[in-house]
Amino acid sequence: MTRWFLYHTAEDPFAFPVGPGSLKLRLFVQNGQQLTCTVIHSDRYDSPGSEIPLPMERIGSAGAYEIHEAVLPSVTGKCRYLFHVMNPAGEYLWYGERGIAENREHAGSFQYAYMHQPEAVKIPSWSQDAVVYQIYPSSYNGGNLKGILDKIPYLQQLGITAMYMTPIFESPSEHKYNTSDYYKVDPTFGTTADLRAVVDQAHHHGIRVLLDAVFNHAGDTFFAFRDVLEHGESSRYKDWFLIHSYPVVQTPSPNYETFGKAEAHMPKLNMDNPEVADYMMEVSKHWVREAGIDGWRLDVANEVSHKFWTRFRRELKAEFPELLLIGEIMHGSGPWLRGDQFDGGMNYVLRDAVLEFFAEQSTGPVRFMEQVIHQEAFCNDQANAAMFQLLGSHDTLRFLTACKQGGRGWNHEETAMYRMRLAVFFQMTYIGMPMIYYGDEVGMEGATDPHCRRPMVWREQEQNSTLHAWYTRLIGLRKKYEVLRKGSFRPWFTDETRNVLGYVRSSGQEKIGLVINNSPNRYHLEVDRFRSGTPELTDLLTGTTICNNDRLVVELEPFGCLMLH
Repeated sequence: MTRWFLYHTAEDPFAFPVGPGSLKLRLFVQNGQQLTCTVIHSDRYDSPGSEIPLPMERIGSAGAYEIHEAVLPSVTGKCRYLFHVMNPAGEYLWYGERGIAENREHAGSFQYAYMHQPEAVKIPSWSQDAVVYQIYPSSYNGGNLKGILDKIPYLQQLGITAMYMTPIFESPSEHKYNTSDYYKVDPTFGTTADLRAVVDQAHHHGIRVLLDAVFNHAGDTFFAFRDVLEHGESSRYKDWFLIHSYPVVQTPSPNYETFGKAEAHMPKLNMDNPEVADYMMEVSKHWVREAGIDGWRLDVANEVSHKFWTRFRRELKAEFPELLLIGEIMHGSGPWLRGDQFDGGMNYVLRDAVLEFFAEQSTGPVRFMEQVIHQEAFCNDQANAAMFQLLGSHDTLRFLTACKQGGRGWNHEETAMYRMRLAVFFQMTYIGMPMIYYGDEVGMEGATDPHCRRPMVWREQEQNSTLHAWYTRLIGLRKKYEVLRKGSFRPWFTDETRNVLGYVRSSGQEKIGLVINNSPNRYHLEVDRFRSGTPELTDLLTGTTICNNDRLVVELEPFGCLMLH
């Protein structure tokens, strides 16, 4: 019997609800075999043989495997299904819960027992329309909340609809990730009233506000840790932390668990302790009630127990269903994005792929597209829609700096800005929520911390006005065309020798084709049509019309891009 690599399991992200009565299935199949996949399905309680066939769509290649998808309709929410896979020569096999077989009975069937009201579908209604702007308060405008308040009109003019601030609560450091008092705005930033003013003014300008929650660790000036330092093993708060021995020692090496590697001023909190969990739950609710914030970004979320985050989501969403919850996880975040913990994450995995292709020029379009498809396949649709799609943050080097450091034989300095423009083009035309790190929009540069956290450049003569206009224009187009915010993402073509690629955003009959030329050469390119029935296409960036014949002929400028509608 012919055997191919196949993989599926009847659980997220290979099987997940995408709406009432709709179950999306993903199947990984061996690449290079030109396999056609069909899923046959029925109600779990219907007799065998009553299944209905449904062709699966090939989404794209992710290296050794392809991804095929289908959405099953189900009135009852009780699904039974298995897969039929065939090559062009007519050889086929069946694939079910018992594995690969020559006949369907031996393959068995996958069971999706019941589609409960899917928590994963319940991302905030506003999130898919969001363009996010990250602010590092110490460095933004005067280093305080009143300075941020003054710049809200600037954010609105740029097209921002959500702002995320790194920690603002009392702390002895500039970065504020070692919290002293979770219930007090740091005096260097202002007061609770100032925070309310920022939120109110932001809301007035159509901008949502997210704060940074640091629940993995506190600062060594936090009241509970101070008590432990003073009273040692007799402290009633000793179990709030993970202390190895007494007396507590901070130098030369701490004898308690910390954030990172022996960061003595950041003792790790024992979030499995019910008292600590209760305390942080109250903190998280307090600031939504007190200041009206719209979401939390959760610091070092992967080092806090799933048990706490499940409770965190359940209680916060019960009271504030439109609250956005974003986890900071700097690797694959799928296990936290199954609908029971976070809405989305900070997508550093995608950033790595963007960095390699655009900034470093160390990979070509084939690998780039494979990485994009691969990371998307390991999250459900709702989580992908709620990801912060970032080019940089306070923890990374500036993207423009990366572009100047990377590149191939051509002049790095000369082409760095073009390559950044292309990365921004991809960011603004991809799924999820594009997140802009303050200053990127005006061409700020800087290596990793502390250089990436330099004061915002406000003097117009020091800003890159061309780049700012590019951001503003792309954000405007994203807002104008819903398909760029909520449509599906599909690869269109890749041309490895020319370093060119294309992809399509689709929603029903609405389609926009995006083309990126990541090279210093001008190209006359002939590609397959991504849509039919339209005699002409218009490049939304230039207004140029292109004949949409059996083959589509496009002209690409060096480091150019097209948005075809």
